[in-house]
Amino acid sequence: MCRLSAQFSRYVLFAVSLLAMGWQLGGEERFVDAPVKPGEPTKPEARKAYASAMEWAQKGHQNIAIDELREANQKDGGRCVECLRRAYAMALEFGEYKDAAEIAHDWLTIASTDSERAELHAKIGEALQRQGLVSKKKNDFAESCGEYKRAIALDAHASALHYGYGISLALMRQNEAARAEFREFLAQEKGSPYLRWRAERYLEHIDLARFPLVPDFHVTTLEGKSVSRDSLVGKVVLIDFWATWCAPCREALPQVRKLAEDFVGQPFVLLSVNLDQDEEKWKSFVMRNAMHWPQAHVEGFHDALPSLFGINAIPATFVIDADGVLQDQHVGDAAIEGKLKKLVAQAVEMQKRAPEVAHAPSEQGALSQK
Repeated sequence: MCRLSAQFSRYVLFAVSLLAMGWQLGGEERFVDAPVKPGEPTKPEARKAYASAMEWAQKGHQNIAIDELREANQKDGGRCVECLRRAYAMALEFGEYKDAAEIAHDWLTIASTDSERAELHAKIGEALQRQGLVSKKKNDFAESCGEYKRAIALDAHASALHYGYGISLALMRQNEAARAEFREFLAQEKGSPYLRWRAERYLEHIDLARFPLVPDFHVTTLEGKSVSRDSLVGKVVLIDFWATWCAPCREALPQVRKLAEDFVGQPFVLLSVNLDQDEEKWKSFVMRNAMHWPQAHVEGFHDALPSLFGINAIPATFVIDADGVLQDQHVGDAAIEGKLKKLVAQAVEMQKRAPEVAHAPSEQGALSQK
């Protein structure tokens, strides 16, 4: 097993050494003097903190970037919309749900219209909903319901609010109330085929609304194809995190290749995600080893996708069923072929009952095996 600890220690030492030297992040002064874009901070000290946050984010230190953005907002009198927007998005993406809720609360104080306030109550509700899935505390779901109720009272015709409220009600096991919200969402929402499909599935099987969905993600494959959670609906997905420097990953390659071959032509996608720092080394390895299934590359453990899945050791694989539910995680080369066969058979039956599942929900079209 290849762990993060050594690499993480290097990043910590790097950051500490920079701070010890009183290092000034590159580009700060240029940013302070640049024209102010809508929503960005206007005060010099706030703009400096904002530029610092962008530098930290670019280097993969998202927690520091979030703190810097919140500081920039304070230094700008608490009115920096772009600081709050970026901080909320980062906190949500990297699983800092309590921070996300606090940031949305701060943002709410400067909202000027009912629709803006409704959106921000919904953001708080979403953060609390996700926090509840982590904490397993019913109180988080109850608070989430309260936020969505406030949002709907301000803007009852925003269909997405009913969808989010339905999820929180389902997590509270208020099944009939949840179904009512999903019906209201379907009555209002005419676009968003993915969300409509999910709402219809929840009406049919309300328990699905209580299962953890795979985090929303976007990657680009070696061939330039965009892959996201939504584009894989209706298929069983195996996401395999690996690196060329990881000996167990290389040892598991024959098994991974066999899975790619065994499920060709079936509703199954194997997506390998490489964590090498050297992108050219990854490309060379893929070509040399004829890895013809979808391949993607991210910048190490600290990148958004590994962080979403909580990766701190590789090889790590995640199994996602045709409903988008995160079914299982295996660290190492545990045998998972039997479970995959069962899930693929269920996906085939789902497509027989609803052939449109393979096509309608996806905005970009599902990635298929070669």
